[in-house]
Amino acid sequence: MDEQLNTALELLFEKLTNWFNSIVVNLPNIFLAIIIFSIAYYSSKKLNDFFVKILKDKIKQYSIRSLIGTVISLVTISLGLFLALSVLNLDKALTSILAGAGVAGLAIGLALQGTIANTLSGIFLAVKDILNVGDFVETNGYAGKVQNINLRYITLKESDNNVVVIPNNLVVDKPFKNYGLTSKIRVTLTCGVGYESNLRKVQDLAMQTISRAFPQGDEKIEFHYLEFGDSSINFQMRFWVYAKQNKTQLEAKSEAIILLKEAFDQANINIPYPIRTLVSEVNNNGLEIVNRN
Repeated sequence: MDEQLNTALELLFEKLTNWFNSIVVNLPNIFLAIIIFSIAYYSSKKLNDFFVKILKDKIKQYSIRSLIGTVISLVTISLGLFLALSVLNLDKALTSILAGAGVAGLAIGLALQGTIANTLSGIFLAVKDILNVGDFVETNGYAGKVQNINLRYITLKESDNNVVVIPNNLVVDKPFKNYGLTSKIRVTLTCGVGYESNLRKVQDLAMQTISRAFPQGDEKIEFHYLEFGDSSINFQMRFWVYAKQNKTQLEAKSEAIILLKEAFDQANINIPYPIRTLVSEVNNNGLEIVNRN
């Protein structure tokens, strides 16, 4: 028993001695590896702050800027770790780490493919600058002002004050209308005047009224008579307003209707409404017949 214990202690001492000798021999490499990793760690923090700051003008969402900075930081630390292991001649350990990282990355990617899709979509929206906080958009059957954009979803506030949360990948994969990408919106307005009206006078008065209220700049107001209606001659006007929200379009249309009504009233131009005349007759059998005209 004592002999076995002595043998074990000798083996342990020999092993520790070999380790100590290896540490002494590789001591310069160890110091160099520590220095390399320390530089990589320090550089990663500086690069993170640098890219978050430099991307401020190009990407307005802080969460996405932070993600990009974090990814760059992790890549820098990983490179430092690989260089440190190479200096220590731990190539096998480095190969094992890379293999394990690949397997782990595959498993995580399969488990979080929905989250990853939303994250990549959020980065795409931020980099392309096609959707920003404050824009009025229509997407996936909802319309409202963008309140927030993060790595997973966008938040819309509808006109009725309801809040809608939409995953980023649904916004990217489906068409959406962003009123914030243009500075002008075209408004379409239809109306009708009586058959006794002077049509050229109606056209001139309508175009003057709208142009005074809504300056068109280089654009022109479109005016077209559409049809001879049942009780009126109908026309359509199309004009531009400077706006980035659908609500402004509705407000402009409402104001245009008020102004046209006031202008037509002052000029004694009639805007007729449908009239139905009931004519009753009595046939030979004494039954009353009602004709609707």
